[in-house]
Amino acid sequence: MREIRPGHDATGLTFGIVAARFNETYVTRLVRGAVDVLRARGAADDALTLHWVPGSYELPLAARWMAARDVDAVLAFGVVIRGETEHFRLVADAANDGLLRVMLDSGVPVLNGVLAAYDAAQAEARCGGAVGNRGAEIALAAVQMARLRAEATA
Repeated sequence: MREIRPGHDATGLTFGIVAARFNETYVTRLVRGAVDVLRARGAADDALTLHWVPGSYELPLAARWMAARDVDAVLAFGVVIRGETEHFRLVADAANDGLLRVMLDSGVPVLNGVLAAYDAAQAEARCGGAVGNRGAEIALAAVQMARLRAEATA
């Protein structure tokens, strides 16, 4: 049996990052966490491209454009916090469904870093707070998926 366990070496890989400006304070922290990990794992600055979109709902389309640019993986970041209605769930679900569709249609790994939080404290905890930085976790998964894609398509 041949077993493939992709590592975390980002050297030579290219990454597209799409980020939502809505709740930008939190999203910026996710992006920073991801970029720090990608750089620490060997990604060059010129191998990272960051595009900002208005909100999480727009992430799938921007991810589609990014996937068409011949990147090894796309990382999508947004933070949707519940208000008085369930609108946050609709936006988070649409972003999730759209990002999945882009990944399956393009064959490019698209990592979903959209947080759907019930309140600001939950978002804070996951953007470098008590729970860690989900952006950093997404970056590690992106490197692994990019390496696995290279192996699977070789």
